[in-house]
Amino acid sequence: MVYYTALGSYEPILRIADGDTVLTTTVSYDGRDASDQQVTPGGTNPLTGPFYVEDAKPGDTLAIHFDKLWPSRRLGRSFTVLAPNVVDPRYVREMPPRHPGLVAEWELDLKNGTATLIKPDTMLGQLTLPLKPMLGCFGVAPPNGQAISSATSGAYGGNMDYNGFVTGVTVYFPVFVSGGLLFLGDGHALQGDGEIAGSGIEVSFDVRFTVKLLKDKKINWPRAENEEYILTIGNARPLDQALQHATTEMVKWLQEDFALDARTIHILLGQCVEYDVGNVFDPAYTMVCKLNKTLLPSKK
Repeated sequence: MVYYTALGSYEPILRIADGDTVLTTTVSYDGRDASDQQVTPGGTNPLTGPFYVEDAKPGDTLAIHFDKLWPSRRLGRSFTVLAPNVVDPRYVREMPPRHPGLVAEWELDLKNGTATLIKPDTMLGQLTLPLKPMLGCFGVAPPNGQAISSATSGAYGGNMDYNGFVTGVTVYFPVFVSGGLLFLGDGHALQGDGEIAGSGIEVSFDVRFTVKLLKDKKINWPRAENEEYILTIGNARPLDQALQHATTEMVKWLQEDFALDARTIHILLGQCVEYDVGNVFDPAYTMVCKLNKTLLPSKK
């Protein structure tokens, strides 16, 4: 099995078609599989894929529905120190030392859906948290023959680290190359908003997804929906630019699919928009713009 640490126009591992459901696996960010064995060099989110979607062309949209995302082993790992850029600069010198070998270990109870901190010892006692499995890094091949590191993100998706990308969500990507070329990886058993420590509880995953191809449907940035919300995703740095991308994509979605005029959209978003922070750790930050579906008219 070959894992890629960049999203690009590589030879596909599988050709699939509109409506197909795929069962696959991912390794954790450090290249470890379901048996916790090192099967590929890690450190930059080795990705499973790419999957080639028949008849997908530039100008189309690829919809990925996550039928099931679940850890495939009982041991997860996370970093133990916050990122320096999320605290006041004067506090940085007071922070605990940060180095690659210092990680926390978590025992995952896959039957009951919990994670318990087993290393290091802390003043929290036996900290046990509910699992909320999510994929941190996934997307399609970027345009113009680019191969872009899985450490970052852009209009093609990538390392967005948004903890709302869970089972039941559908994510939409613009297609830039023939076949779309979908990649998946970087499973987190749990992660707080912003990935402010630079990791979630990192673990290998079992993944089941279903793909839909929306012909001649052009979008500019990733979109998503769950039972409650429609969402748009902006990836950039500084954070305000990521917010701008996400907000503009929401405006475009409401114009195109719900036939709302600009004044209506601006009034609606002004009072009802919600934002989530995907990540503020990676080279490109991620912001998510959300609108509750109860506020939406029927699609045109």
